[in-house]
Amino acid sequence: MTLLALETSCDETSAAVVRDGKILSNTVSSQIKLHAEYGGVVPELAAREHLKNLLPVAQAALREAGVSPAQLDAVAATQGPGLAIALLVGFKAAQSLAFALNKPFIGINHHEAHLYSPWIYGEPCVADFSKFQPNVSLIVSGGHTLLVLVAAELQHRVLGGTIDDAAGECFDKTGKLMGLAYPAGPVIDTLAESGNPRAYDFPRPLLNDLGDDFSFSGLKTSVRYFIRDHPALLDDRQKVCDLCASVQAAIVEVLVKKTIRAAQRHGVRCVTASGGVTCNRALRRELARACERHGLTLHLAEKNLCTDNAAMIGILAERKLQAHRPLTDLDAEIQPGWALS
Repeated sequence: MTLLALETSCDETSAAVVRDGKILSNTVSSQIKLHAEYGGVVPELAAREHLKNLLPVAQAALREAGVSPAQLDAVAATQGPGLAIALLVGFKAAQSLAFALNKPFIGINHHEAHLYSPWIYGEPCVADFSKFQPNVSLIVSGGHTLLVLVAAELQHRVLGGTIDDAAGECFDKTGKLMGLAYPAGPVIDTLAESGNPRAYDFPRPLLNDLGDDFSFSGLKTSVRYFIRDHPALLDDRQKVCDLCASVQAAIVEVLVKKTIRAAQRHGVRCVTASGGVTCNRALRRELARACERHGLTLHLAEKNLCTDNAAMIGILAERKLQAHRPLTDLDAEIQPGWALS
């Protein structure tokens, strides 16, 4: 099976070609520089960039894979969740292509695709499900923080999510309070490497709550008041590094402890993590250490597959088609609020 997948759920235009679990190409055009001026993603601008970039990105993916449209066996695209005006571009283009080629079409839940990205690795990238185990999966990004119990392939149940700010949102918003460039998450990651994570004591929201939900708005507020009361701190680079490390430590501790606790409670021996925040070096280190201490296997998504990409969309679409899951109607609509269940 040779499949073309498109992803336009937010601010990255991506196309990938997948064949029998192997990623033949995964092309991504990022809009970070465009939105940095505004301190966040502007939906209308994102949609315009998708319209401008989608055809060249798809053509590049097909060219790199050495595949022509006529050789495709199926087409897939992100159906949701995401920014409605952005989702429309990729989803309708994919439907149109499937109609023109008279090929099967399948719409994919972006978060469900993240669940399986940790099983894609190697060079060239191949989806290897031969070692798949039931797992607790942490999906952590700018807009979402989720814990999901994955009992088997294509069988999952959401355990908990964020009740206010997501972890990535907390990184970006606290970074903005410090005057850091958008997106602030990667900047905090870099500065924190030179900082003392114990320099300042910030709250760990819901850390001792036995449930699986997350809350990071209180941490963001605490940082806001701390900076208000210590404005001179921002003029000292080392203190800024210490502040970044301290904020990052609070976020990471909550993510790691709640993930490990959920895995133990549900009796699984495997943990996976994906989503943009999983690029964070401290999170990757602390998850690895915690899993080793507790005798758990850890699968982290490759960094290039943590952020929005079409490869994970294509891999999941292929698995669903192989499992004879229902196709998506060519007149189906996007689902911007499509919650993983």
